[in-house]
Amino acid sequence: MRGHAHVRSDPVYVAKAQLFRVLGHPVRVRILELLVDGERSVGDLQVRLDLDSSGTSQHLAALRQLGILESRREGTSTYYRLKDPRVSQLLAVAKQILASVLSDSQALLGDLTQPPAAP
Repeated sequence: MRGHAHVRSDPVYVAKAQLFRVLGHPVRVRILELLVDGERSVGDLQVRLDLDSSGTSQHLAALRQLGILESRREGTSTYYRLKDPRVSQLLAVAKQILASVLSDSQALLGDLTQPPAAP
């Protein structure tokens, strides 16, 4: 039982868990996907996400605090971009894993719905 406490307090595991916790929101995943193609203004993100400025700002702040996004100001606009291009690789790998899992589930479902073979 003692090992579990060590894992929960290990800074590496805590940091990884925090990363996945912040990434674990659909709006944040969508923000990252939108930024894979390049920098976008907060206003553009708001429109594409169909969120108000407060909601958009909260999600952007969470990603920025984690160190995933960078921002810059230009006049009255703020622009965001991915700080690390490997985030796009992470999204691509997640998509591949999901596609594989869903494909396996679909195959299993197909097997389950097949009529039993005649003896």
